[in-house]
Amino acid sequence: MFELTRYDGRRRIRGSLYLSIGLSLLAAMVIWVYPSFKAEVDLDQLLAAYPEPVLQVMGVQTMASLGGFLSFELYTFGWIILLGLYLAYSTAGTIADDVDRGRMDVLLSLPISRRRLLGERFAAMAVPIVGANVIPPVVVYVGARLIDEPLAAADVLAVHLLSIPYLFACAGIGLLASVVFDRAGIAQRVALGVTFALFLSESLLSGTDAEAVGAIAPMRYYDPNEVLLEGTYDLANAAILVAMTLLFLVAAQVWFTRTDIA
Repeated sequence: MFELTRYDGRRRIRGSLYLSIGLSLLAAMVIWVYPSFKAEVDLDQLLAAYPEPVLQVMGVQTMASLGGFLSFELYTFGWIILLGLYLAYSTAGTIADDVDRGRMDVLLSLPISRRRLLGERFAAMAVPIVGANVIPPVVVYVGARLIDEPLAAADVLAVHLLSIPYLFACAGIGLLASVVFDRAGIAQRVALGVTFALFLSESLLSGTDAEAVGAIAPMRYYDPNEVLLEGTYDLANAAILVAMTLLFLVAAQVWFTRTDIA
């Protein structure tokens, strides 16, 4: 059982380590510049200078505290946008790349169903998703204390744990694109475009008459500001993201089982 998951997972360990280190360096840099940024810049005046649509898109509430600064500079940019797009893009090659390169016939010759094959390949994405959230929380917690702007350990842990369902949902978008399109390049570009379009739709439609359209976007259900500024953990939103991921997985399995592999 789970032979494909173990095989794919092992192949992703090194890349996941590099990803975690890169995100940790980004976190360290953001924390390092915060004291001088706070001392030299009028943060309220800076926010007032930004157009309201920009603040809405980036989910900025305040930068006068380290928690608000990290929510904007690290988690919105690094986790919601960059990591979400990366996982959608990476997962989009899961099936499409094997079909594109003519390797899928070998996998389909194994004594496992297409549903299981797809499920095990998708499960291997837990390696980069979890791996990206191993080192950075330690860096954030320790770094905040080193600059005398301590954050609650529970909040730091929560903002990373709650990102995991969000990142799986983004990966689910990529998985669906991977079975719908049999060219890896096309699947990856579609996954990137759809994920970014969902981010924009949720950000720009919030507070408008069309706000309900943004309900299909995973970004609606992961808000670092709630955790770092208010100390609230919305488990209901996490459950919605889990359900969304399962929906993407089942839809991809149904499509994959009914598709002829050329």
